Amino acid sequence: MWEKISLIRFADDFVILHENLAVVQRCQQIIAEWLSGIGLEFKPSKTRISHTLNKHEDSVGFDFLGFTIRQLPVGKCHSGKNRGGTLLGFKTIITPSKAKLNAHTQKVGQLIERHKSVPQSDLITHLNPIIRGWTNYYACVVSKRIFNKADSILFSQLKAWAEHRHPNKSSQWCCQKYWQTIGFDNWVFTSINRGVRLLKHRETPIVRHTKVQGSRSPFDGDWVYWSSRMGKHPEAPTRVATLLKRQKGKCAHCGLFFLDSDLMEIDHKIPRSRMRFGLLRQPSITSRTLPRCQNGC
Repeated sequence: MWEKISLIRFADDFVILHENLAVVQRCQQIIAEWLSGIGLEFKPSKTRISHTLNKHEDSVGFDFLGFTIRQLPVGKCHSGKNRGGTLLGFKTIITPSKAKLNAHTQKVGQLIERHKSVPQSDLITHLNPIIRGWTNYYACVVSKRIFNKADSILFSQLKAWAEHRHPNKSSQWCCQKYWQTIGFDNWVFTSINRGVRLLKHRETPIVRHTKVQGSRSPFDGDWVYWSSRMGKHPEAPTRVATLLKRQKGKCAHCGLFFLDSDLMEIDHKIPRSRMRFGLLRQPSITSRTLPRCQNGC
């Protein structure tokens, strides 16, 4: 029974997972005794026992590193499977925690409050790095609904900012002045004169995290695999590693995965021999180079 315990730790935060409640409670006692021996104790606000699927102590799931982890009952078409392929009847969902969403919106609101008198372009310059960093952190989990909610709150904050700058104007006039339509995108908070626009949370693409293969190690010498995953490797040129990540480790010509023994060359996506008239002068074509494998392509 004790062999099935899962311990996930990051710095001084950790989670213990087990299917038996008695085992988890006993682990809590053992850790509390060990901490008391070195003069430490659990923080009550961060320590609790919860179940990821069923309600326990008026809560379901738990928060860890800014994420909320819980399981939801689903049908057989969406159910997860164990290692034997048996349907579990539930699906694990990871979303940004409500506390982190509130902290983010408060931070954005405080920044807008401190910049009531600055031009619109300067406010956008201060907001974009915060939005980009927060959304990139949560871009690997189920975050689309949370991103839409953050955009809705941000719109209300910016609308109050605009109405404060023009107390004698109507709300419609303020919206027409600071929000524009660009292409098919409506309600874009932008300064056309300065050429800057505010990023939207929902514009960040959701890309699921790919687990590292169990037999892989950063020190195994397979620079092709780690370059395709991370976009950098000490043994690979920066340009090659970046292009490998962009192509997801596949050859642009044949579509097969690269091997460590393959010979690679950086070539134009459109060969120079096929370029006619003014195409060679277009930087979007001449600067987009992609690696190709030379074996069998």
